[in-house]
Amino acid sequence: MSKAIRLYEHGGADRLRWEDFPVPAPGKGEVLVRHSAIGVNFYDIYVRSGLYPHALPTGLGNEAAGVVAALGAGVRGFRPGDRVAYEGGGGAYAEERVIGADRLVRLPRDISAEQAAAVMLKGLTAWCLLRRVYKVRRGSVILVTAAAGGVGLILCQWARALGATVIGVVGSEAKAALARRNGCRHVVVGYEGMAAKVRAYTKGQGVDVVYDGVGKDTFMAGLDSLKPLQLMVSFGNASGAVPPVSPLELMRRGSLFLTRPTSTDYLRDAATRRRAAQELFSQLRRGRIKVTVGQRYALRDAALAHADLESRRTTGSIVLLP
Repeated sequence: MSKAIRLYEHGGADRLRWEDFPVPAPGKGEVLVRHSAIGVNFYDIYVRSGLYPHALPTGLGNEAAGVVAALGAGVRGFRPGDRVAYEGGGGAYAEERVIGADRLVRLPRDISAEQAAAVMLKGLTAWCLLRRVYKVRRGSVILVTAAAGGVGLILCQWARALGATVIGVVGSEAKAALARRNGCRHVVVGYEGMAAKVRAYTKGQGVDVVYDGVGKDTFMAGLDSLKPLQLMVSFGNASGAVPPVSPLELMRRGSLFLTRPTSTDYLRDAATRRRAAQELFSQLRRGRIKVTVGQRYALRDAALAHADLESRRTTGSIVLLP
């Protein structure tokens, strides 16, 4: 019998339950993974709260690293004892779990389990945003909200490595210092007057793309920060879901484009996922991206991790340790 965090009803962090959970033997094409470290993300909070509907009861968590414990029939390319990592699939808040082999990537020796657990979902999200949703290149000017958060720090570092000028938005002076150390040339502290400050930094021009992980509190200011004909990427709801927006709002601001992407659509197959992971690991290996594990919690204390993340008491990435 293994232990896992389970959710039986939507609501606050106190709805999370630490309990025994039977883990089945891996079936065809599946692998049993014994976790070493597990990542925590706002996505998990959205599932827990009910913002992202999900059948109950359910597990939580979409990124982790561990060791292969057993193989199901037909699995090729892995063997017991291999270090692996993954993103997606749900159910990562557990000591061990069964997952499809197509979701796994082999973990290089020079990448630790904590690094991988802190970076897989966020790093592959950053890959999708920077390399597919909008192809950032040398000379691009980009705006990243929640720049001191888990995805934000990776986005800012990776974008700087690509040659972009990065403007970050954060909630405090302490987070501003962190954002500056991780790729931001300019930092806006607080949401009030955000668009005007961005315009000032860009000499009235605006930015080429906005990556908005905050949602309700920054969305309209993000639109106001864009050059005409450029792209608003809404990928998170840390402050709440964005209210319905009329297409006329996009027209009035210069025929803007708007997308709400999910990495599921950009990482549809194992080959793409592994290619993206290899690029991510290469950036880590070269020191172009440094993972900041800001907080560590015991897996049984996942509710405390959620409460701290929701209250903005965290910086960088959070990992749970079984």
